Amino acid sequence: MLAFHQSLPAYRPTPLTSVPSLAAELGVGQVLVKDESQRLGLPAFKALGAWWAIHRALQIDTASLVTATDGNHGRAVARRAAMLGLSAHVFVPDVVSAAAIAAIRTEGATVSVVPGSYDDAVAEAAAYAGTAQAGDGRLLIQDSAWRGYEVVPQLIVDGYSTLFREISTEPDLVVVPMGVGSVAQAAVTHFRSEAPAPMILGVEPAAASCVTTSLLAGNLLSIPTSKTVMAGLNCGTPSTLAWPVLSAGLDHAITVDDDAALQASADLGAAGISSGPSGAAALAGIRAARPRLPLAPDSTVILISTEAAP
Repeated sequence: MLAFHQSLPAYRPTPLTSVPSLAAELGVGQVLVKDESQRLGLPAFKALGAWWAIHRALQIDTASLVTATDGNHGRAVARRAAMLGLSAHVFVPDVVSAAAIAAIRTEGATVSVVPGSYDDAVAEAAAYAGTAQAGDGRLLIQDSAWRGYEVVPQLIVDGYSTLFREISTEPDLVVVPMGVGSVAQAAVTHFRSEAPAPMILGVEPAAASCVTTSLLAGNLLSIPTSKTVMAGLNCGTPSTLAWPVLSAGLDHAITVDDDAALQASADLGAAGISSGPSGAAALAGIRAARPRLPLAPDSTVILISTEAAP
């Protein structure tokens, strides 16, 4: 995957930025923010997974790429479709902002707004891709897995590994936002292969806490969700691929509310890091979880900021 990404003209490792004020606030040696606000010409990390999956899964008769999204994933799929001379059809839940929909359309994609949740949009996209007739060549590029649809989502997770392979620092804790859990799955897979392995904290919105709820129940659950400023994390069902990895490999999980995410976004902005509420959820999460985390005054913490501020 890394060699593929390095072959792309726009590739460069994203910065790992030290924020001393956050280290002082949290009582640790250093806080480093992996800043994904500019990744392959897009304002989020999503292209790493989507473009690798498209590269591996693309068939010669494919005419259209299909996906569902809360925003950044769909835009990444649409951008790659345009680069390859393909069409793209992106399904979005009706809670997605007009600005996010417009950004997807600027990439040349057809956008269908689906009444309901992210899960409803995924179901619509899967049904649309599944009704393709011979020669239609619709390829579903979804970053969530379910029984019978796991090859492409695993390729997407594999693509995310480049983000973590760019990190040469040995952290004591990595904090990662969770939606369906795919990027957190990539984090656990990567860091559990290292010795010593850091602790991993997963963070998600209180309004869409599908992973945390599943962890507490001891099995994968689908939950109803409500509107949140952390739109990229507004998911009601964990990926079936992510779930066993997260249930076995996460050290901690926590939920945060919108106000905490907005404050974290503002604080990162003041430190010179562009981060939307979904990306800033990592900072909100460690602030909430800090009392129960066994961190020392010399600990190194890495926050994964997955997106730019809108």
